[in-house]
Amino acid sequence: MKSCFPLAAYMNSRKAEWLMASVALAWGSSYLLMKLGLDGIGPYNLIALRFGIAFFVMSVLFFPRYRLLTVSTLAKGIVMGIILFLIFYGMVNGVNHTTASTAGFLTSTTVVMVPVLECLLKRTLPSKTIVIGTLLAVAGLFLLTAKDGISLDLGAIYCLIGALFYAIYIIVIDKVAKGPDAFLISIIQLGIASLLGALFMCLLETPSLPQTPLQWGAILGLGLICSAYGFVVQPIAQRYTSPEKIGLIFSLEPVFSALLSYIFLHEILGIQGYIGAALIFSAVIFTELSKRPPVSSSQK
Repeated sequence: MKSCFPLAAYMNSRKAEWLMASVALAWGSSYLLMKLGLDGIGPYNLIALRFGIAFFVMSVLFFPRYRLLTVSTLAKGIVMGIILFLIFYGMVNGVNHTTASTAGFLTSTTVVMVPVLECLLKRTLPSKTIVIGTLLAVAGLFLLTAKDGISLDLGAIYCLIGALFYAIYIIVIDKVAKGPDAFLISIIQLGIASLLGALFMCLLETPSLPQTPLQWGAILGLGLICSAYGFVVQPIAQRYTSPEKIGLIFSLEPVFSALLSYIFLHEILGIQGYIGAALIFSAVIFTELSKRPPVSSSQK
């Protein structure tokens, strides 16, 4: 591990948290970059290019890792790649039909969905924390996206599909991506997501490349910064800080998304939208804080 991650030799808790914040910023910018990239190419074309670039870069940088490849590792990578594609099927189509800032807040509902799904899988009643977090998220969702009556716009539905599969991804990866093959699984899944994007692109779209420097910059940013950089930095930094702090740092992702969308795309949610976004953000923070175990007197 040390030879592959020389940065780890200089890591401590504070540096790790700053690195995780940079990943949250990168992922928050992905909604803006997807919006820009979709001006020139179709959703599946974007998925194919984004993850194709990330897979190529990661494979070149960490090619020695392929010596650890086994049938089991490949199978796990394929499963995770399929789920990853489904996440971005929802996210990219969602961004294509709604604002980038709205998409960022809707995708953050994953944090609330995970404990709900775990309750369903374990066939247990949800705790008071889960109920409160879910109610806050639902109220925020209504205020942020309801246009006519109680209906949701198409972009919101796609974003929620992406958030649901992201929650499934978190649960599944906790089961399959443990041990020395975890990093290799993360590389393989990028290639699988790219292949599925290319397949749907050929079936449903006209394959094309970005036509302007701005579009190329958006695609390269998605591939190199939002995907490759995130997958390199996250496994390094998360070993030096707590899961609770990681969750709280990542809750900044929709805030970064809204801020960047306001600066570069001049997106304004309106009073009702901002109240809805605040409720969703509150649900995320409340759910994350509730995960912290009680501190005993000996730990203080």
